[in-house]
Amino acid sequence: MDLNAEVDNLVKASQAWIPMIMEYGSRVLLAIITLAIGWWLINKVTQKLGGLLALRNADLALQGFISNLANVILKILLIVSVASMIGVETTSFVAAIGAAGLAIGLALQGSLANFAGGVLILLFRPFRIGDWIEAQGVAGTVDSIQIFHTVLRTGDNKTIIVPNGNLSNGIITNTNRQPTRKVVFDVGVDYEADLQNARQVLLDLAKDERVLAEPAPQAVISALGDSSITVSLRAWVKTSDYWDVMFMFNEQSRDRLKAAGIDIPFPQRVIRVVQEGAVQ
Repeated sequence: MDLNAEVDNLVKASQAWIPMIMEYGSRVLLAIITLAIGWWLINKVTQKLGGLLALRNADLALQGFISNLANVILKILLIVSVASMIGVETTSFVAAIGAAGLAIGLALQGSLANFAGGVLILLFRPFRIGDWIEAQGVAGTVDSIQIFHTVLRTGDNKTIIVPNGNLSNGIITNTNRQPTRKVVFDVGVDYEADLQNARQVLLDLAKDERVLAEPAPQAVISALGDSSITVSLRAWVKTSDYWDVMFMFNEQSRDRLKAAGIDIPFPQRVIRVVQEGAVQ
């Protein structure tokens, strides 16, 4: 009698459980299938996105950053969607994520500022890998652009790491952005020198294959100093030839001016001594 009653109770309970198990089991199975297919599709889509950016000749750092960011965002949305499919309240789930994000943001304000700076640099590209830049009191060739910092290599092969937050909010001088640069070479000559001859010597110095014909080189009198007259040679060159031409001007200008009888005077100062009269 007791056994039959227990069996009846078990049958009645199973009649209530089985529909629930079937309902939630189907939801869980559908959620697992959705998660697997969605995960695979997201990986494929982000790979295609990286390929599209490569076809548009986007910066390598930008390609990786956008692909990874899109991958993470899409997967978070997928997880939230799958959680809602199995009955999890997404509002509380999203609220928890938001609260955690706020706490993390307050704890990592400096890092988030660098992250935002890295995003701006990668999107607007004020400089690229290989450019020589001057920023934040340092200068060097851009070796790599990371999410949180940019790595520079100085002329004497030192590595400088600059936070992207400071870099994106400061003044950046990029010497490689333009294809040409103007070399401004100043030299002081004696006040007794023939200025037209001095100008011609410098113009002859600019007759180099690396100096561009247009705009034409100019030699002008730029300043009257205490002990010399400054003659300024201004010539346009390709950006890659800038330093070679500048060094050539420095090396050859003295000998050519000397051969033309034009002196480069030493700095000097005239001091007048006035003797006061005897006190009456």
